[in-house]
Amino acid sequence: MGKLIQPRINVKMPAVSSSFSSVYGFMKPLSKAIFHLWALLLFQALSSMEQFRNLDRDIEGSAKRWKKFVESECPEKERFPQEWKNKSALQHLCMMRALRPDRMTYAVLDFVEEKLGSKYVVGRSLDFATSYEESGPATPVFFILSPGVDPLKDVEKHGKKLGYTFNNRNFHNVSLGQGQEIVAEQALDLAAAEGHWVILQNIHLVAKWLSSLEKKLEQHSEGSHPDFRIFISAEPAASPESHLIPQGILENSIKITNEPPTGMHANLHKALDNFNQDTLEMCTRENEFKSILFALCYFHAVVAERRKFGPQGWNRSYPFNIGDLTISVNVLYNYLEATSKVPYDDLRYLFGEIMYGGHITDDWDRRLCKSYLEEFIKPEMLEGEFLLASGFPLPGNMDYNGYHQYIDDALPPESPYLYGLHPNAEIGFLTQTSEKLFRTVLELQPRDTNLGEGVGTTREEKVKVLLDDILEKLTDEFNIPELMAKVEERTPYIVVAFQECERMNFLTCEIKRSLRELDLGLKGELTMTNDMETLQNAIFLDMVPESWTRRAYPSMSGLGTWFTDLLNRIRELEAWIGDFVLPSVVWLAGFFNPQSFLTAIMQSMARKNEWPLDKMTLQCDVTKRNREEFTSPPREGAYIHGLFMEGARWDMQTGLIADARLKDLTPPMPIIFIKAILVDKQDARNVYPCPVYKTRQRGPTYIWTFNLKTKEKPSKWILAGVALLLQV
Repeated sequence: MGKLIQPRINVKMPAVSSSFSSVYGFMKPLSKAIFHLWALLLFQALSSMEQFRNLDRDIEGSAKRWKKFVESECPEKERFPQEWKNKSALQHLCMMRALRPDRMTYAVLDFVEEKLGSKYVVGRSLDFATSYEESGPATPVFFILSPGVDPLKDVEKHGKKLGYTFNNRNFHNVSLGQGQEIVAEQALDLAAAEGHWVILQNIHLVAKWLSSLEKKLEQHSEGSHPDFRIFISAEPAASPESHLIPQGILENSIKITNEPPTGMHANLHKALDNFNQDTLEMCTRENEFKSILFALCYFHAVVAERRKFGPQGWNRSYPFNIGDLTISVNVLYNYLEATSKVPYDDLRYLFGEIMYGGHITDDWDRRLCKSYLEEFIKPEMLEGEFLLASGFPLPGNMDYNGYHQYIDDALPPESPYLYGLHPNAEIGFLTQTSEKLFRTVLELQPRDTNLGEGVGTTREEKVKVLLDDILEKLTDEFNIPELMAKVEERTPYIVVAFQECERMNFLTCEIKRSLRELDLGLKGELTMTNDMETLQNAIFLDMVPESWTRRAYPSMSGLGTWFTDLLNRIRELEAWIGDFVLPSVVWLAGFFNPQSFLTAIMQSMARKNEWPLDKMTLQCDVTKRNREEFTSPPREGAYIHGLFMEGARWDMQTGLIADARLKDLTPPMPIIFIKAILVDKQDARNVYPCPVYKTRQRGPTYIWTFNLKTKEKPSKWILAGVALLLQV
């Protein structure tokens, strides 16, 4: 890839020049929120190259044409304006990367299809019977599991055709876990002798036994019954370091992975495929059973496909599967047959807390699952038109084929609205996917070579420049004993300031130590170690080195942006400890541990009023003023800034949460006044309990919950994945 591209295009990223403001000036109106700083700098870099000379002027002069192109729903399918349509496919990719980074995944697919053919981009489903023909006693079939897919159903189905079933006692299914290793070995020995089939599920859960399994498979590969077959399943490793499966098992196996269906249309059909006309007719309360069954199929499709929206979809990824749906339908049947009234509360609890909820480990995800069920399964579903999503009513009483036809005819086109999300959720996720794609491409580039032909800058020279720049800009550590001597009373706020200084010293000391060591290695005065090589690679690839991230705060930024942010945090701390007076407006995102500052607000109030800390909570009031209008901190509590809202926006006029504006992914929040109050004084009416996270990764970066005012039902914002973020 590097050899293919480098001779044609060599982008050398410039510093922010004086013309940056003019570039930003005419880029911003095109599609304001999509353009991050890096995208604008990339655009500036392109405009300075021979192949893209005058691109900036052309956009400025023909803003209407470019605006139409950039704001197109699928710009990768559109022709570029004017003479730019005559550029090569690779050059079109470069322009698309700067103008619409969120569409790069699709643009790259089109590029690969044009250059290599459609077989490299079109997914195809594998016929299991064909794979089975290639297997044998010495050739197991290895299923690499994907979330939401149960490939072993195909094994059971094919086994039934050939006479291998549980009832015939020639089909053994062992789900690996504690104490099941002996059961698995006994099943293998019996099957090898008598020609049975054995399924070993989730072998990644028994890492210590895998070497024994490898020997057992090797032992049975010769001299076993010719009908003996082994089917193995395991989840893929999260990283190269966490690979568990022995190489011998992988080399001898036929490896199969089945991707789950994509899109609501495919997922809803797939969910319904697990039932038939007999299923629909088995319950005496046909109308209620059919309605709730279809709603359950829609619910299953939603929770399975919502994964594609990343952390805004689910904080963590869960293996929801067809088994959850089929068991839920069995429970539904049993309850409807046993009761005279539909027990909606009981059903929602069983589905949301046990069947599907059994997978869920995050409290906010549990709230989301519960909210979906409260929206989809309730008495109103049997009382006239009931919408599962905007433009998609729950169907009436139909036969099995009628439901499939209804999906084809009535389901709206694929859109985040089908999941309760705003269209911005897709833009944000696609942008992050694009960044990950190009990060991977960058990591695949040859490392022991010049950056490009004729550039004259080696990898080591580039790292040396960046290394020197970081060391030059880093300030001295904070002198903690000297600072402590200046303080008369250690209030909760001052304790937080000292803790932050200590954490900052811990981080900056490691940065300086590791960089000075690498500097000596690059000069040849020290032998290059593995740690120094890792550090050099990270700096070259604009990644924050692992030894720094272990001592730092969560961040999803590249090294350049991360270091600029670090310097801002240091300046914020220096300003605070100058006189130890709380800043008029506190930058909450600037803390290593924002929870400690929010807790300090409660501790200060508790000391002042002699309130018990466990009976207190924080009240959040969003102001209508700008940061510049605040000249001193409040008498109680604190003003905070630096928060962003994802999934919606804050309406300054009404003082309420409102629907997001298209392409404005993370609008900034106004100044927020945080004050500690007693729990029994808290007003919980017309508020949305909004989680606050440090980064867009969400999940483990959760810090607090702020109650924000809303006129809408809280469930609307729960389904939309609305949260406050400290970094974007």
